[in-house]
Amino acid sequence: MMIQKETRRQFPYSFALKLLAFIVVIILVMVFELDNEERVTGDLDWMSSILHGISYFLIPSLLLSTCRFIILAIYKARHNMEVVRGNFVLGINRLTAVLNAIFLVTAIMISVGIDPVKFLTSLTFVAMAIVVLFRDYLTNMLSGFYIMFSEQFSIGDRIKAGEHKGRIMNVTFSSIELQNEEDDIVLVPNNFVFLSPIVNLSAHRSNFFTVRFELPLTVATKFEALEQDIMATLLNHPNLDASHKPVFQVLEIGKDYVRYKLELFAVNSSNRLHKQLENEVLRRILLFKGIKAE
Repeated sequence: MMIQKETRRQFPYSFALKLLAFIVVIILVMVFELDNEERVTGDLDWMSSILHGISYFLIPSLLLSTCRFIILAIYKARHNMEVVRGNFVLGINRLTAVLNAIFLVTAIMISVGIDPVKFLTSLTFVAMAIVVLFRDYLTNMLSGFYIMFSEQFSIGDRIKAGEHKGRIMNVTFSSIELQNEEDDIVLVPNNFVFLSPIVNLSAHRSNFFTVRFELPLTVATKFEALEQDIMATLLNHPNLDASHKPVFQVLEIGKDYVRYKLELFAVNSSNRLHKQLENEVLRRILLFKGIKAE
């Protein structure tokens, strides 16, 4: 069974608003310069500086958005029949956000009459002190960019970083967010990738995933019946790998609940397919006669 790809695309409101703002700024600059033809050269008031500052932000930002759209379109076209690696798209989006922030700061400086180049050169020693103070964060950010654009692992992969093991949920400028076996979120610093060995557990077992759920303690005595009912549902399932038998086990027994885990192997590594199979299993559990009797 093939999972249809989501074809709905959101309208680029941000790009449209920036383009509209750019057109308005260009018109205002032309009108303003026509009104100031008789002024002395260089005699520009605060309105002219603000308009030029805004244009210095909008022009590179529009070009950057266009480049981002083209790069992602080419990337998705080349991987049309494959699972698109989410970290590459994430890396492009984060890089775009950083560059837009730099363009915005530059535009503000121009608007208030500050030369960005002279400002940076005059703060050389201050900048060096800032780099020293925020060295760890800067190296983490650079490491984050490396992870986003690398092919070693991607969002959704299961990795082992030191004593931590889990699925990558997100990659930020400072850390990798892992969801471990207990569904806890563990933050692993990006620098850890270069300082310690990282094992990609999905490199050879990318089709593996788990389904975890809790049931009332009163259903614990019906463990075998529940296992047989779930296994009957999964038997000869078209989206499960028949060469790997599902493993059903008890994780924890609490005061009034029992926590279970079901290990499965799908036919591919699609997260959407894994979610679909998980929903099928959970729906079957809800229909289990032992639960309905309660």
